[in-house]
Amino acid sequence: MKHSYLTCLLMAAFCSTSALAAPVVTVYSSDGLHDGNNSWYQNQFAAFTQQTGIKVQYVESGSGAIVERLAKERTNPQADVLISVSPFIQRAAKTQLLAQFTPEAAAVIPNSTPYYTPLVNNYLTFIYNAKLLKTPPANWADLLDKRFKNKLQYSTPGQAGDGTAVMLQVFHSFASKDAGFDYLGKLQANNVGPSASTGKLTALVNKGEIYVANGDLQMNLSQMARNPNIKIFWPADEKGQRSALDLPYVVSLVNQGPETENGKKLINFLLNKQSQSRVSELSWGLPVRSDITPNDEQYRTAINTMKGVTTWHPNWDQVELSLSADISRWHQVTESE
Repeated sequence: MKHSYLTCLLMAAFCSTSALAAPVVTVYSSDGLHDGNNSWYQNQFAAFTQQTGIKVQYVESGSGAIVERLAKERTNPQADVLISVSPFIQRAAKTQLLAQFTPEAAAVIPNSTPYYTPLVNNYLTFIYNAKLLKTPPANWADLLDKRFKNKLQYSTPGQAGDGTAVMLQVFHSFASKDAGFDYLGKLQANNVGPSASTGKLTALVNKGEIYVANGDLQMNLSQMARNPNIKIFWPADEKGQRSALDLPYVVSLVNQGPETENGKKLINFLLNKQSQSRVSELSWGLPVRSDITPNDEQYRTAINTMKGVTTWHPNWDQVELSLSADISRWHQVTESE
């Protein structure tokens, strides 16, 4: 009887220890997909835990800042999954912060690579206060008007992914870096100043403290219910064409993370058909899988919002190579004004 009783105690202690040591996957992510109640992240993380028993620990920061944090932890990685945007995800791959991993759905996801895979499609946008401005600025030249003095702000290139996208969009719209930097130097006369967070600019536009700011489609559409005065626009180039930089959220496996195998499971879960089919419904994002076309109202609104806007996809590897020099030059032209 004593032996049997001791065995039971040992088994109970083992089970208790196992329960306390339930696996936890840590996700480092740029902001946007966790906003609001029952967001896509919240919903899918809960579903993943219910299905697998694996908990998800979520850590959020700016697109560049979250990669910098990962780099500081290189010798002792704390994260298992990284979700950021280009060109920061390319920098993480180049500096060997990411492990090679091909998700199960990679074959139906355009632009998937051995080190990172698009997770949610998204695009650069601009927003304006529709209560104070009857119409949005029609083109880039309009943003130089004196009425926008200290009433315009865009997030800082190199710190915020959306801010970096603004700089790249200006290069594209003006057909060269030299012309783009010349424009950004002139725009600085109206710019309020640096901002490490794009998301915080929305409330400022909604309150009328500033009239115009940058953003991204997924984030701005999800913010509109809480910020009724904002509307989305894209300034036209000198040919009258409006274009938007392709700026998807991108997912990757962290190199030598503490829960590598469970990190793979989470990535596969977020890219499966069921999960991808709900990203527009829950968070206004667009699915990356080519074999999915959602039928919810949010998806239709997002598609209709972009009518007449041409999307474009840069060579992110080339962007990453010249990014440090471009950011340095951006500081020079904006600080000299």
